[in-house]
Amino acid sequence: MKYRVLGKTELKVSAIGFGGIAIQRVDSNQAAEIVNAALDKGINFFDTARGYTDSEVKLGKALKTRRSEAIIATKSMNRTKAGMAKDIRISLDNMGTDYIDLYQLHNVKDYQTLKQVLAPDGALEALIEAKEAGLVRHIGITGHIKDVLKEALANKQLETVQFPFNPVETEGAKELLELAEKARMGVIIMKPLAGGAFSQAESSLKFILSHQVSTVIPGMDSVEQVNINAAVASGDITLAAREKTLLDEEVGRLGNTFCRRCEYCQPCPEGVNIPAMFLLEGYYDRYNLQQWARERYWAMDVKAEACQDCGECEERCPYDLPIREMLSRVGEKLDKQQ
Repeated sequence: MKYRVLGKTELKVSAIGFGGIAIQRVDSNQAAEIVNAALDKGINFFDTARGYTDSEVKLGKALKTRRSEAIIATKSMNRTKAGMAKDIRISLDNMGTDYIDLYQLHNVKDYQTLKQVLAPDGALEALIEAKEAGLVRHIGITGHIKDVLKEALANKQLETVQFPFNPVETEGAKELLELAEKARMGVIIMKPLAGGAFSQAESSLKFILSHQVSTVIPGMDSVEQVNINAAVASGDITLAAREKTLLDEEVGRLGNTFCRRCEYCQPCPEGVNIPAMFLLEGYYDRYNLQQWARERYWAMDVKAEACQDCGECEERCPYDLPIREMLSRVGEKLDKQQ
């Protein structure tokens, strides 16, 4: 396993890390087997979140006897100081640990949210106090909107940035990578396989690792996946001509009907959270989390069926996606009660 420095945290992290969202769909014993296989392969960076149902608990249980070998990262979408302080305590309890190596502001998706978490009594204050108390060692931020994250890089308290980057999601990423390097921020890459859309998994990981990133965190729910992913970071990451050709072909196939969650389609006049709809569809189709995706869809105040076919979203979409047609498909799929 090859290791890289996580920016100014100076932590040495495995080039391939462990994305904790996928272990929601395995039981605790299977999770322990998978996590131990990852540790045995040299994977030492484990990323989870408060919002990933029982992922923190499963990871904590699996890592309990090997805590010193792991760098644990989690995150919360709480935006206030009080809410974040509460979530930090819950994470510590869930994972059965005295400290968390990296705690991140989760999915900061617009300037208003960024302003809120950085303001007095915002979530960042709780993280700074937790760091001073030794409960959290480092602080980071995650999101999908590159322009928002670029503004966040100016904050000196933030030490890492996590965002999607893969062969089909490159828009703005290279500029963000350059800015992060200048700011000495560690770079954590999520959605390396475009939410499971890429069948050329190894080629996609090689593509990402050829850039200035610290670690890449594909979700893993089997020992086989651990072995495949770990092997990429242990060998030559140069893309062979045939690999590049296949990757380019797959990018071409995904390019016309793939939501990059840029959010230019927002706001919807009817209040439909369009990117969230397609994100849940991705969990349904590619992560095999059908019930999980449906439950979150049912809990939404405004569902896909609220679309009035006005077409404003399609006019704003830089990728010319057939959003109305796609929303109809989401509604048919996720509104099922069984």
